[in-house]
Amino acid sequence: MAEEQGKPGKGINTGKLATSMQKRLSRAQEKVLQKLGKADETRDTAFEEGVANFNKQMAEGTKLQKDLRAYLAAVKTMHDASKRLQDCLADMYEPEWFGKEEVDTIAEETDILWSDYHDKLADNSMIAMDNYLAQFPDIKARIAKRDRKMTDYDSARHHFGSLQKGKKQDQAKIAKPMSLVEKAAPGWAQGILSAHQIAQTNLTRNQAEEELGRAQKVFEEINVDLQDELPQLWNSRVGFYVNTFQSMAGYQQRFHKDMGKLNQDLNDVMTKLDEQRLAKKAGKDWKPGPKKSEAAAANHSVTPDAAPKTDTAVAAAAGAATTAVTNGSSEVLPAGVIYKVKAMHDYAATDGDELEMKAGDVVLVLAWENPDEQDDGWLMGVKESHWLENKDLLAKGVFPENFTQKL
Repeated sequence: MAEEQGKPGKGINTGKLATSMQKRLSRAQEKVLQKLGKADETRDTAFEEGVANFNKQMAEGTKLQKDLRAYLAAVKTMHDASKRLQDCLADMYEPEWFGKEEVDTIAEETDILWSDYHDKLADNSMIAMDNYLAQFPDIKARIAKRDRKMTDYDSARHHFGSLQKGKKQDQAKIAKPMSLVEKAAPGWAQGILSAHQIAQTNLTRNQAEEELGRAQKVFEEINVDLQDELPQLWNSRVGFYVNTFQSMAGYQQRFHKDMGKLNQDLNDVMTKLDEQRLAKKAGKDWKPGPKKSEAAAANHSVTPDAAPKTDTAVAAAAGAATTAVTNGSSEVLPAGVIYKVKAMHDYAATDGDELEMKAGDVVLVLAWENPDEQDDGWLMGVKESHWLENKDLLAKGVFPENFTQKL
């Protein structure tokens, strides 16, 4: 008898164990299916494409920021190197050399130009780059939150669905243990127990439905916002790239233009210093030529509003119109030629209105149409070789007098 009473109890324990094991197995299988992408999950292909674009855009922006910082550091390094080089030149440049003050001024202006260029890059391009990337961490966190809420939503949906599908099975499970209770419980209690179990089942289903509604609302709020923001962010990259590189190109253009002018000024000073050296080497007194900014116009012609010619100018022009005779010799010079000179040193022209000479060249010296345009220490002339070949005086130019010797 005892054995017969023990058998049902053993059967109940075995059934509970089997049911528990089956639930664990089902949950494990569902997790495996989810990992394999085979479970019923919320999928949005367009959103996944937006996330892929977001990750690509963030990676590109991060690389651009890194390279821009490296470029800014290189500009700073070049600035430091340029300053040391200019300071070295200023220290070596002896006070009695030509253009000492100009060299110091060029060094100061070069330093200012580098500083201004670096500051513009740092204050505009770099700050814009940092602001552009500052929006990515927040969106990245919201994408991760959206994924978590999607998992919660899918879980709630699956749970509610399983309760709906298992409604009849649950009722059958309730009916089975009731057959055992019926043996011990009076008839009036059987209806109460059945009603209680049905109410519990309905309560669980209602709670699952409410949980599903809450999970769905949270997920959809985040999802809708990201659906709008991700495409806008992706499209904004074009305008940002245009503004960044366009502004950098403008800074570079102005920087190199101004730096080129300073380099030309330094080249002019070095040229005049070399002339001083050559003149001293030849044992002559040296007079510096004019600066480029002070040089006469390339054609050296008289403008309509120029001042009236002086008596000296009229005499010079009249003499140029006649046949000139050099040293009392019988050599006839072309009209407009005053005398001849011979180049004693090579002279490299540094401007379009200058005459390039090699040592030994003979030059026909011309009268200035407007003597007021003539700079001290400079003459105007045409190479004799040009005159002999072309019979014209059009290829004229100015040259330093102390590089030549009068014939």
